[in-house]
Amino acid sequence: MEIAIRHSIGASSVQVADAVFGVEYKPGLIHQVVTAYLAGGRAGTKAQKNRSAVSGGGSKPWRQKGTGRARAGTTRSPLWRSGGVTFAAKPRDYSQKVNRKMYRGALRSILSELVRSERLIVVPDLKLEAAKTKQLVALLKGYGLTDVLILTDGLDETLRLAARNLPEVDVLPAQTVDPVSLITFENVLVTEKALKRLEERLA
Repeated sequence: MEIAIRHSIGASSVQVADAVFGVEYKPGLIHQVVTAYLAGGRAGTKAQKNRSAVSGGGSKPWRQKGTGRARAGTTRSPLWRSGGVTFAAKPRDYSQKVNRKMYRGALRSILSELVRSERLIVVPDLKLEAAKTKQLVALLKGYGLTDVLILTDGLDETLRLAARNLPEVDVLPAQTVDPVSLITFENVLVTEKALKRLEERLA
Protein backbone atom coordinates (compact mmCIF):
# COMPACT_ATOMS: atom_id res chain seq x y z
CA MET A 1 0.00 0.00 0.00
CA GLU A 2 0.99 3.65 -0.40
CA ILE A 3 0.97 6.46 2.16
CA ALA A 4 1.03 10.08 1.05
CA ILE A 5 4.00 12.26 2.02
CA ARG A 6 3.37 15.89 2.91
CA HIS A 7 5.68 18.31 1.14
CA SER A 8 5.83 22.08 1.19
CA ILE A 9 5.76 21.88 -2.61
CA GLY A 10 4.33 19.03 -4.66
CA ALA A 11 3.11 15.62 -3.52
CA SER A 12 4.45 12.09 -3.43
CA SER A 13 3.92 8.80 -1.63
CA VAL A 14 5.89 6.01 0.01
CA GLN A 15 5.32 2.28 -0.42
CA VAL A 16 4.79 0.34 2.82
CA ALA A 17 3.90 -3.24 3.70
CA ASP A 18 0.22 -4.16 4.01
CA ALA A 19 1.19 -6.64 6.75
CA VAL A 20 2.21 -3.71 8.98
CA PHE A 21 0.05 -0.74 7.95
CA GLY A 22 -3.00 -2.48 6.51
CA VAL A 23 -4.12 -5.01 9.11
CA GLU A 24 -7.48 -5.42 10.82
CA TYR A 25 -8.34 -3.21 13.79
CA LYS A 26 -8.45 -5.36 16.96
CA PRO A 27 -9.69 -3.33 19.94
CA GLY A 28 -9.63 -6.34 22.28
CA LEU A 29 -5.95 -7.03 21.61
CA ILE A 30 -5.05 -3.34 21.91
CA HIS A 31 -6.89 -3.07 25.24
CA GLN A 32 -5.11 -6.11 26.63
CA VAL A 33 -1.65 -4.91 25.56
CA VAL A 34 -2.21 -1.33 26.76
CA THR A 35 -3.53 -2.55 30.12
CA ALA A 36 -0.52 -4.84 30.54
CA TYR A 37 1.88 -2.04 29.56
CA LEU A 38 0.38 0.37 32.12
CA ALA A 39 0.28 -2.34 34.79
CA GLY A 40 3.97 -3.04 34.21
CA GLY A 41 4.76 0.56 35.09
CA ARG A 42 3.20 0.33 38.54
CA ALA A 43 5.73 0.18 41.39
CA GLY A 44 3.59 -2.01 43.65
CA THR A 45 5.67 -0.98 46.68
CA LYS A 46 2.80 0.06 48.98
CA ALA A 47 3.19 -1.56 52.40
CA GLN A 48 1.52 -1.36 55.79
CA LYS A 49 1.96 -3.26 59.05
CA ASN A 50 -0.65 -5.71 60.27
CA ARG A 51 -1.10 -6.60 63.97
CA SER A 52 1.72 -9.15 63.88
CA ALA A 53 4.21 -6.64 62.46
CA VAL A 54 3.78 -3.72 64.88
CA SER A 55 5.71 -3.58 68.14
CA GLY A 56 4.29 -4.19 71.61
CA GLY A 57 1.37 -6.31 72.75
CA GLY A 58 3.36 -8.97 74.51
CA SER A 59 0.93 -9.26 77.44
CA LYS A 60 -2.74 -8.62 78.10
CA PRO A 61 -3.22 -4.88 78.92
CA TRP A 62 -5.42 -5.57 81.98
CA ARG A 63 -7.28 -8.47 83.51
CA GLN A 64 -10.35 -9.79 81.77
CA LYS A 65 -12.95 -8.83 84.38
CA GLY A 66 -13.49 -6.39 87.21
CA THR A 67 -11.91 -3.21 85.82
CA GLY A 68 -15.06 -1.73 84.25
CA ARG A 69 -13.28 -1.35 80.94
CA ALA A 70 -13.86 -3.29 77.74
CA ARG A 71 -11.95 -6.53 77.57
CA ALA A 72 -8.68 -6.35 75.61
CA GLY A 73 -6.19 -9.01 74.71
CA THR A 74 -3.44 -7.03 73.01
CA THR A 75 -2.35 -3.46 72.41
CA ARG A 76 -1.59 -4.40 68.78
CA SER A 77 -5.30 -4.62 67.93
CA PRO A 78 -6.41 -2.52 64.92
CA LEU A 79 -8.84 -0.78 67.33
CA TRP A 80 -5.97 0.68 69.31
CA ARG A 81 -3.83 3.70 68.55
CA SER A 82 -0.50 2.49 67.03
CA GLY A 83 -2.09 -0.90 66.45
CA GLY A 84 -1.84 -2.88 63.24
CA VAL A 85 -3.86 -2.24 60.07
CA THR A 86 -6.81 -4.61 59.61
CA PHE A 87 -6.21 -5.47 55.95
CA ALA A 88 -2.63 -4.31 55.56
CA ALA A 89 -1.34 -3.67 52.03
CA LYS A 90 1.69 -5.68 51.00
CA PRO A 91 4.14 -5.20 48.10
CA ARG A 92 2.84 -6.89 44.96
CA ASP A 93 3.72 -7.38 41.33
CA TYR A 94 1.14 -5.93 38.92
CA SER A 95 2.84 -7.10 35.73
CA GLN A 96 0.87 -9.10 33.18
CA LYS A 97 2.32 -11.47 30.62
CA VAL A 98 2.08 -10.34 27.00
CA ASN A 99 4.14 -12.21 24.45
CA ARG A 100 6.03 -10.54 21.62
CA LYS A 101 3.56 -11.61 18.94
CA MET A 102 0.66 -9.94 20.77
CA TYR A 103 2.67 -6.77 21.43
CA ARG A 104 3.68 -6.36 17.80
CA GLY A 105 0.17 -7.23 16.65
CA ALA A 106 -1.25 -4.41 18.78
CA LEU A 107 1.27 -1.93 17.34
CA ARG A 108 0.37 -2.99 13.78
CA SER A 109 -3.35 -2.64 14.54
CA ILE A 110 -2.92 0.86 15.99
CA LEU A 111 -0.73 2.05 13.10
CA SER A 112 -3.15 0.63 10.53
CA GLU A 113 -6.07 2.45 12.15
CA LEU A 114 -4.04 5.69 12.19
CA VAL A 115 -3.43 5.30 8.45
CA ARG A 116 -7.12 4.59 7.74
CA SER A 117 -8.24 7.63 9.75
CA GLU A 118 -5.55 9.81 8.10
CA ARG A 119 -3.96 10.60 11.46
CA LEU A 120 -0.51 9.24 10.48
CA ILE A 121 1.27 12.11 8.75
CA VAL A 122 4.47 11.26 6.87
CA VAL A 123 7.00 14.01 6.12
CA PRO A 124 10.36 13.81 4.32
CA ASP A 125 12.33 15.04 7.34
CA LEU A 126 12.08 17.14 10.50
CA LYS A 127 14.98 19.41 11.36
CA LEU A 128 15.25 22.43 13.62
CA GLU A 129 18.08 24.95 13.50
CA ALA A 130 18.13 25.06 17.30
CA ALA A 131 16.32 23.50 20.26
CA LYS A 132 13.74 26.30 20.36
CA THR A 133 10.12 25.67 21.29
CA LYS A 134 9.01 28.61 19.12
CA GLN A 135 10.56 26.99 16.04
CA LEU A 136 8.81 23.69 16.69
CA VAL A 137 5.46 25.41 17.26
CA ALA A 138 5.85 27.22 13.92
CA LEU A 139 6.77 23.94 12.21
CA LEU A 140 3.73 22.10 13.60
CA LYS A 141 1.48 25.05 12.78
CA GLY A 142 2.56 24.70 9.15
CA TYR A 143 1.20 21.13 9.19
CA GLY A 144 -1.92 22.18 11.10
CA LEU A 145 -1.09 19.99 14.11
CA THR A 146 -1.23 20.61 17.86
CA ASP A 147 -1.83 17.34 19.75
CA VAL A 148 0.89 15.23 18.12
CA LEU A 149 3.47 12.50 18.70
CA ILE A 150 6.62 12.93 16.64
CA LEU A 151 8.50 9.78 15.62
CA THR A 152 12.10 10.08 14.46
CA ASP A 153 14.81 7.71 13.30
CA GLY A 154 16.78 7.45 16.52
CA LEU A 155 16.74 9.99 19.35
CA ASP A 156 16.68 13.57 18.04
CA GLU A 157 17.89 15.60 21.02
CA THR A 158 17.14 18.95 19.35
CA LEU A 159 13.50 18.05 18.73
CA ARG A 160 13.16 16.50 22.18
CA LEU A 161 14.38 19.65 23.92
CA ALA A 162 12.18 21.87 21.75
CA ALA A 163 9.09 19.81 22.62
CA ARG A 164 9.86 19.55 26.31
CA ASN A 165 7.66 22.51 27.30
CA LEU A 166 4.73 21.58 25.04
CA PRO A 167 2.20 19.47 27.00
CA GLU A 168 0.50 18.07 23.88
CA VAL A 169 3.68 17.21 21.97
CA ASP A 170 6.15 14.39 22.51
CA VAL A 171 9.16 13.09 20.58
CA LEU A 172 10.12 9.40 20.54
CA PRO A 173 12.41 7.19 18.45
CA ALA A 174 10.51 4.86 16.13
CA GLN A 175 12.63 1.98 17.47
CA THR A 176 11.16 2.26 20.99
CA VAL A 177 7.65 3.67 20.51
CA ASP A 178 4.99 1.92 22.62
CA PRO A 179 1.22 1.35 22.21
CA VAL A 180 0.27 3.79 24.98
CA SER A 181 2.13 6.67 23.32
CA LEU A 182 0.52 5.90 19.96
CA ILE A 183 -3.03 6.07 21.34
CA THR A 184 -2.42 9.04 23.65
CA PHE A 185 -2.05 11.66 20.91
CA GLU A 186 -4.55 12.71 18.27
CA ASN A 187 -1.98 12.61 15.45
CA VAL A 188 1.35 10.92 14.76
CA LEU A 189 3.94 12.79 12.72
CA VAL A 190 6.63 10.47 11.34
CA THR A 191 9.61 10.99 9.07
CA GLU A 192 10.24 8.73 6.06
CA LYS A 193 13.24 7.10 7.73
CA ALA A 194 11.30 6.53 10.96
CA LEU A 195 8.46 4.98 8.95
CA LYS A 196 10.88 2.47 7.46
CA ARG A 197 12.26 1.74 10.92
CA LEU A 198 8.74 0.99 12.12
CA GLU A 199 8.19 -1.29 9.14
CA GLU A 200 11.43 -3.17 9.79
CA ARG A 201 10.62 -3.51 13.48
CA LEU A 202 7.12 -4.92 12.92
CA ALA A 203 7.62 -6.90 9.70
